[in-house]
Amino acid sequence: MMEFPLPPAEALVFSDALKKRVTDRIESQNGWISFADYMACVLYEPGLGYYSGGSANLGESGDFVTAPEMSPLYGHTLADAVIPLMRQTEPKILELGAGTGRLARDVLDRFSSSGVTCDCYEILEVSPELRQRQQAMLGKYRQIGWLDSLPECFEGVLIANEVLDAMPVQLVVRRKTGWYELGVGYREGRFVFDERPASSALADSIAFQIPDSGLLPEGYVTEIHTQACAFIRSLANRLAIGKAGAAIFVDYGFPGHEYYHPERTAGTLMCHYRHRAHTDPFFLPGLQDITAHLDFTSLARAAAEEGLDVLCYTTQANFLIGSGLIGLVQDFSEKRDDAQFLLQSQAVQKLLSPAEMGEVFKVLILGHNITPPAFMLEIDKSGRL
Repeated sequence: MMEFPLPPAEALVFSDALKKRVTDRIESQNGWISFADYMACVLYEPGLGYYSGGSANLGESGDFVTAPEMSPLYGHTLADAVIPLMRQTEPKILELGAGTGRLARDVLDRFSSSGVTCDCYEILEVSPELRQRQQAMLGKYRQIGWLDSLPECFEGVLIANEVLDAMPVQLVVRRKTGWYELGVGYREGRFVFDERPASSALADSIAFQIPDSGLLPEGYVTEIHTQACAFIRSLANRLAIGKAGAAIFVDYGFPGHEYYHPERTAGTLMCHYRHRAHTDPFFLPGLQDITAHLDFTSLARAAAEEGLDVLCYTTQANFLIGSGLIGLVQDFSEKRDDAQFLLQSQAVQKLLSPAEMGEVFKVLILGHNITPPAFMLEIDKSGRL
């Protein structure tokens, strides 16, 4: 059994309060809520959820480390990839879930050093605590602003780094008689999984995401990304209204045929607490992150059905190398001392290594009236979706 460090007493008070709120919700709905509802509550319940109550902790001392926290070269490379897209639309950036603000800082710094104009850099952030950290880091940048919701129409380039993986998912299990939804009940002082036959709407979502769902083995558990697909459709409608725009999603996941492989019988749901990864979503509600890998095939299909083009799909390693990361590393080595260069080299190794983030992290770039630059065409693997 994995051992976890105990949280402070005041954090446990918040976790217990959130647990009570979830149990009240379960009781008010006849003893059962969907896992998506549970995940939404423990991550986003106002004042108590992981992302909305101040528990989200990024960096080496927190629960997990994202790519922008590892090296400014990540943001600089992403900026270089954005520039040829932004030249075809408005000089605007919209970042979803900006973490500590480091990615925005690094992108804007790269724009500035490259002589590229960015009139507006807006951030949509659901966490009040993270928004405060972003405001402290980005106070000197005149282009920065914050939004509370997606604009009805967007022209520019949207960036989302590790955002879709935290959108609530529905859990399903295959039985002899068909698909069942795994929901959450509460018995004997603890949360438990309870299953019910999948609704017709959920059955439609299963058919959309898993065309060969009838071939999967009995007892097969997996995630259905209803909310992420709905978000992509909503974003597509907002991009299609404008003259031109693009969206870059960086996250961990697989194409559908790998995601729903018959041997992946337990799904991809994962929890992160103090740099420990585990699979118990009921551990310390509100004090840990809960995520699932993405099904990039379904996301691309949802976008295409709403009129967007898939400009590029590839691994993070291919994307960063294609966008010029190696050249930036070489430039960095000429301007910094050996100790700084060693730290950056180690970070770049994690970003590119197949054993770390290089292969499991993918990049999906969608567009409306945008022509992909040559380097994207060279690295594109959208035929594998």
